[in-house]
Amino acid sequence: MSIENNRRDYWRAKLWLLIGILAVWFLVSLGCGILFRDWLDANMFQVGNAPFGFWMAQQGSIICFVLLLLFYNFSMNRLDAKYGFDEKGESA
Repeated sequence: MSIENNRRDYWRAKLWLLIGILAVWFLVSLGCGILFRDWLDANMFQVGNAPFGFWMAQQGSIICFVLLLLFYNFSMNRLDAKYGFDEKGESA
């Protein structure tokens, strides 16, 4: 595999990872927190004394964002190592 193909595949994988993470973030923050909040309040369980939709709007989306940051870090380290762009491989 040539270096140019390697870089192109790396950026393609990186872009798809970013699109996936942004889609999850959009679904959780806008979907669960705003668009589906009333449905979640009526049809789901409660977290403490708060309905689930309210909890997702206030706390759940923030927790999900932090988890997505950790997932992104872990995934990018794996991608870097796979394509040789980590500290041990070639430089970008």
